[in-house]
Amino acid sequence: MNNAAPQQKYQVRFDVGLAGFQALAAAADVVILADALPSVGAESVRPTALLDHEVIAANLTNRTSVAEWVLARQTEKGDRFSVAVIMVGERRPDGGARFAVEDFLAAGAVIDALAARGIDHCSPEAAGAAAGFAGLAQAVRHLVTASETAQELVAAGRAAEVQAAARLDAPALQAAAVRVPATDVPAPSPGISRLREFAFPA
Repeated sequence: MNNAAPQQKYQVRFDVGLAGFQALAAAADVVILADALPSVGAESVRPTALLDHEVIAANLTNRTSVAEWVLARQTEKGDRFSVAVIMVGERRPDGGARFAVEDFLAAGAVIDALAARGIDHCSPEAAGAAAGFAGLAQAVRHLVTASETAQELVAAGRAAEVQAAARLDAPALQAAAVRVPATDVPAPSPGISRLREFAFPA
């Protein structure tokens, strides 16, 4: 184990934001960016190139598809398939990072769905995110629609996007929560968006 990266001994890892991505991406077979809601003003953030990594987007609506995709890739590999789940978070008006409860719940939902499929060798950080989601599962829709990000979107006339994005496992209603959708490339699995670049908020 690398003492500078103790989560690497676990199959499923969890961290936050661009710094978390940079810490975990190199040693992961796939990075899952948990981004539950689109951001107001995300176009002003410079995207980060992701070409050196396999990166897919996740939210509450596609968490089951994402978990099944990971399980299929593990079967193809014939060995443990390591996963880094990154809670994207949000940006404050001054440019600093802001905790986004909707992204925390989306990350936990993905980790919970992975565990349900036997991919459950989780770091303490990943286990904590999954437990947070599991404990609040019945309130997820309310928490997401009442979040700070959701309120900003509602004020901007985007309430329909918020309502669609707050539904668990509802592929027909998937919201465009990816911050740089024009850079997605085709993926072989329904509900999976592979990313070439991403605008981390901070």
